[in-house]
Amino acid sequence: MNERRVVVTGRGVLSCVGQDVATFWDSLVNGRCGLGKVTRFDVSAYRTQIAGEIKDFDPAKYINFKEAKRLDLFCQLAVCAAIQAVADAGLPANFADSDIDPARVGVLVSSGIGGLNTLTEQIRTLTAKGPGRVSPLLIPMMIGDLASGNISIICGAKGPNMGIVTACATGTHSIGEAMWMIKRGDADIMLAGGAEASISEIGMAGFSSMKAMSQRNDDPLHASRPFDADRDGFVMSEGAGVLVLEDYEHAKKRGANILAELVGYGATGDSYHITSPHPEGEGAARAIQMALGHAGLNPEDIDYINAHGTSTSLNDKYETLAIKKAFGDHAYKVSVSSTKGTMGHSLGAAGALESIACIETIRSKTIAPTINYETPDPDCDLDITPNVAKEKKVRTAVNINLGFGGHNGALIFKEV
Repeated sequence: MNERRVVVTGRGVLSCVGQDVATFWDSLVNGRCGLGKVTRFDVSAYRTQIAGEIKDFDPAKYINFKEAKRLDLFCQLAVCAAIQAVADAGLPANFADSDIDPARVGVLVSSGIGGLNTLTEQIRTLTAKGPGRVSPLLIPMMIGDLASGNISIICGAKGPNMGIVTACATGTHSIGEAMWMIKRGDADIMLAGGAEASISEIGMAGFSSMKAMSQRNDDPLHASRPFDADRDGFVMSEGAGVLVLEDYEHAKKRGANILAELVGYGATGDSYHITSPHPEGEGAARAIQMALGHAGLNPEDIDYINAHGTSTSLNDKYETLAIKKAFGDHAYKVSVSSTKGTMGHSLGAAGALESIACIETIRSKTIAPTINYETPDPDCDLDITPNVAKEKKVRTAVNINLGFGGHNGALIFKEV
């Protein structure tokens, strides 16, 4: 089954730094930060008051108003990113009306948290008006698997369909597991990725209470500073990223534009702590090594790493250790950056958006910078690309994402 090659033929992006791939990538390369003061609700009492909101998002550009109203924001983002990706791949808008067998097209687009905005609104309704006024759409708007469910309905995809939850590794695991579905012959095409929209009162309050987010409220453009010695926490953002993964022969036969090949995937558990990464980076290192093994690559074959790089004290330190364990001496030679300085941390969508960044790195021969990198941290002594993009021939790129619960994921993309 491993003889089936899996390639990327389409991408869809909605983020605080761009609502299409071209704008998204241009923002990352030029370090245009999309973070700012939260505008949707009063944050004056919150410890953290900044986030990466998607401004002027209009789902009606992709789906009709009635459909959009029945979806939580995370699901709107997922559906619209999937529609973008399908169009980018040159595929029909609805597989049921095409010569492609819809039973051979699957969906694995997931969310780490799901419909938190809808849940917040409906709890408010319950408290103020009683249980009889709670919307019958609460459950189908809230649960995370409905990203895949609604994409399947709108796109006419009848193959494998599910959502998985691994916190901030969700997007990465969704893409990796979708790869195996194609490799083992369960599908020829998979729409895979992640979506998140948790900038809500309860979402901001929860992460603030954990003291996990930056408190640079007066300077949001410089608040997310991965690997910098003065980092003080992540900045939450929202977004969705969807890839069209396809069997190589299937893509070649239909004359698709092949963007990159997905050659490796690793998934491991820390078995250490519910929120802290392993202090020696042990689990993350094994995920990288697993991905290298499936890809048949050596550490020296990797040109670039898009690190999880959250701008939290523990993550950046322990992720550095993981990279050193996995890559040995090559850890000091491989180019590393975190794009979260620019677009913040989109939780379950991060792995998908950052996978797209890896693909664009390969295609453009340009490494997007780690912005706000001003004071080197001796605990993070890798070849961090600081502040300004760097031109470099990148043949292989690794994307790393780590999630609460000790979930580790790594993907390897390769030029075709």
